[in-house]
Amino acid sequence: MSPAGTKIWARLHLHFMWALSRGPADERSVLLQSFTNPPAGVLGPCFHRAPIPLVQEMANRSMPSCLQRDAGLSSSADAKRAEPRANEKKCSWASYMTNSPTLIVMIGLPARGKTYMSKKLTRYLNWIGVPTKVFNLGVYRREAVKSYKSYDFFRHDNEEAMKIRKHCALVALQDVKIYLNEEGGQIAVFDATNTTRERRDLILNFVKENAYKVFFVESVCDDPDVIAANILEVKVSSPDYPEAHRERVMDDFLKRIECYKVTYQPLDPEGNDKDLSFIQVMNVGRRFLVNRVQDYIQSKIVYYLMNIHVHSHSIYLCRHGESDHNMQGRIGGDSELSPRGKQFAAALRGFIEEHGLSDLKVWTSQLRRTIQTAEALGVPYEQWKILNEIDAGVCEEMTYEMIQSTFPEEFALRDQDKYHYRYPGGESYQDLVQRLEPVIMELERQGNVLVVCHQAVMRCLLAYFLDKSADDLPYLKCPLHTVLKLTPVAYGCKVELFYLNVEAVNTHRDRPLGKARTGPAPLLLRRNSYTPLSSHDQVKRPRLYSAGNRPWLPLAPSPSALHFPNTPEGVLLQSQPRVAGGCLNPCVKESTLTAQKKLLTASASE
Repeated sequence: MSPAGTKIWARLHLHFMWALSRGPADERSVLLQSFTNPPAGVLGPCFHRAPIPLVQEMANRSMPSCLQRDAGLSSSADAKRAEPRANEKKCSWASYMTNSPTLIVMIGLPARGKTYMSKKLTRYLNWIGVPTKVFNLGVYRREAVKSYKSYDFFRHDNEEAMKIRKHCALVALQDVKIYLNEEGGQIAVFDATNTTRERRDLILNFVKENAYKVFFVESVCDDPDVIAANILEVKVSSPDYPEAHRERVMDDFLKRIECYKVTYQPLDPEGNDKDLSFIQVMNVGRRFLVNRVQDYIQSKIVYYLMNIHVHSHSIYLCRHGESDHNMQGRIGGDSELSPRGKQFAAALRGFIEEHGLSDLKVWTSQLRRTIQTAEALGVPYEQWKILNEIDAGVCEEMTYEMIQSTFPEEFALRDQDKYHYRYPGGESYQDLVQRLEPVIMELERQGNVLVVCHQAVMRCLLAYFLDKSADDLPYLKCPLHTVLKLTPVAYGCKVELFYLNVEAVNTHRDRPLGKARTGPAPLLLRRNSYTPLSSHDQVKRPRLYSAGNRPWLPLAPSPSALHFPNTPEGVLLQSQPRVAGGCLNPCVKESTLTAQKKLLTASASE
């Protein structure tokens, strides 16, 4: 078949399948036979006849099994459907599908920060909800070779060692395949030097066979100070050097690097590798070269790698001082600090002065309790709207007891899957993580920062830095009047806790007994931004208000409340409690039942 004929046949396939799936049963086999054996000359000189297996394969891909039986086709599609995902994605175009798994391949000489980037990138992707796992080839090599002796193992002319290293790579790639095909993984990070084109070709063939996408991350560094610091900080404590002297470790590792340099073939953006998708990171983020980004997730990877910086800094996280709503057990809202909350704000100022944090940046939300806490510090601060507390929707300013009695179904759903549960008219923890992503990027770039935030927000930030799962995130303990100091280290984060000796209420709710999930998450209705429950009279309160604003006003009063036939134009009405089922509408608080309504204009027709 000529190329032009193939294109025509592909277009005809769409119309053919549409007719085949909708025509009467007794006509389908006739239609298939005529399509398989078209009359001579019908399709022009460039196209004569399509092979029958091609037509049947096209039919198998598009037709339901019942239609295949009617048309006399084999039921091979049913058998294929039962095979593992790897067998379903043998076609080359699958690697360009949006949700195809991605293999991230690290490239670079030793001590260039590959494992550092791998671990941070994996932590970030898991945090935003993309299942990711690192496969470090050094771990496989240590399992195969129980004791490391010297750099001679990495000589390119050490044939026995080269066989072991290649075998380890193949074993690791098989584990990658299991993770992506059978364990629900979406991204695998292949953390190894991968410095030769031969090794990268091996990986590319593996990717092509399994219809994955591939993205290369090459770390290039020629700064001797950075390399030496990396060796001393990370490699001295490596399992390869148990109880070794620092100078001997440095000498052996530098010789190991020289072994790799002999065969190192960097990516060639202008030649052999111009069609690959990759990013080259030069000297730990001073410059970048990005080539052929394929999709959204690869753009996220590039975005993240361009924001992380290797520098010494600390991040201080604390909640606002105790608020009036905290004392009442109410969630959300925009209340002010309690007397003990103001005492904490003064103690926080003393903490900053005691630790000599003169260059500290301070960030708050736009809610009054964080602003009042920062005001007492006597330093400039920035307000971030995205640092606002999780929006509880119609449950704002309610206690948990009120929510349980008023919305028992919602209360139970939240306990069932707290991370994914979305308040009616509000947010979920999953929504909050997406909202806080720019904060994480800025924290990676900045120096010392103090973030004065809220319980749910602090949990999300902690989950990123401490690599906590989505199941654990909503139950992280973030007590009031306590400062957490986070200091990034080689492959993790050091945590220090400072309690400032100011009493406060405990706002933490433990995980319900027996609710720790071991299997897949239950299927729940994913709420949109505002989904009413059972009443058409639902109201949604404004998210923010300040001291100068009037209390919130109902945005969706009941139809009966809008009908005032004898009301003169411009009269200001007092709101009355609406009765539904013998009780007050739960969205209307007692403190606001006397709040003024908007001016209602009654037309003459009313």
